[in-house]
Amino acid sequence: MAEAIVHGEVGAGNAEVPISSRRPAPWIRMMLASGAVLAVLLLGAALGTALPLVGGVSAHSEGGPVDVGFAQDMSVHHRQAVLMAGLARDRSADPALRLLAFDIETNQLEQIGQMQGWLSLWNAAALPTGRYMTWMTGADSMPGMAGMAHGSGSAGVAAMPGMASPADLDRLRAASGAQFDMLFLQLMLRHHQGGAPMAQYAAQHGEIPQVRNLAEKMVVSQGAESEYMAQLITQRGAQPLPPPR
Repeated sequence: MAEAIVHGEVGAGNAEVPISSRRPAPWIRMMLASGAVLAVLLLGAALGTALPLVGGVSAHSEGGPVDVGFAQDMSVHHRQAVLMAGLARDRSADPALRLLAFDIETNQLEQIGQMQGWLSLWNAAALPTGRYMTWMTGADSMPGMAGMAHGSGSAGVAAMPGMASPADLDRLRAASGAQFDMLFLQLMLRHHQGGAPMAQYAAQHGEIPQVRNLAEKMVVSQGAESEYMAQLITQRGAQPLPPPR
C-alpha cells in the first residue's frame, strides 16, 4: 500500500519532517474530525430533499424492509468502525496500519452518508428503534442469527455480531504501542466478520438495486480488508479473535 500523506509542520532549520512522522496539531485534527461528522449528518438530512437522486436512488422510490433495515443497522455498525479507525489513525505509529485505518474511516463515513440519505428519502428513522437485524428473515444459519427466525419474521438481536463491547473499547483506548496495534487489528477484523452476513443478505434480498450494489461493494472491500488484517495479525505472531457466532 502507498503511504498516506498527512500534512504536518516543517521542523527546525527548515528541514522537512518525513511524511510518515508528520502529525497535524491536535486542534486541527479535532476540526477535521468534527467537520467530517458534520458533513455526514448534513448529507443524510439534506440530500433527500435537495436532490432528485441520492446514491442513484430516486426521490420517488420507497425502500422495502430489507433496504430500510440494512441502512439503519449498518449505519450503527459502521459508526463503531469509524470510531475505532479514528483512534488507530491518530495513535498508531505503524504507517501501514494508519493508512488502513484512514481507508476504513473514509469509506465507511461516505457509506453512512449515503445510507442516511436513502433513509431520509424514504421518510424512515435514521437509526433502528428496536432490536437489530429483524429484516434478515429466515437467516438463522448466519453468524449471530441462530434461533432468531420465526416463520416469516425474525426476533432480531440485542447486539449485532462483531460489535466491540464497551469493555473492548475501554481496553483499546487504554492500550498503546504494539499492544494497541494488535488489539485494533483483532477488534476490527472481528467487526468486519460480524457485518459480512448483513451485507451478504442485503446484496441478495434488497429491493432497491442501489442498495444491493452498495451491500455487494461492502462484501468485496471488507473481505479484502479482512484478509489483509488477518495477515498483519499473523505477521505479528498472534491469532485473530474467535469469529462472531
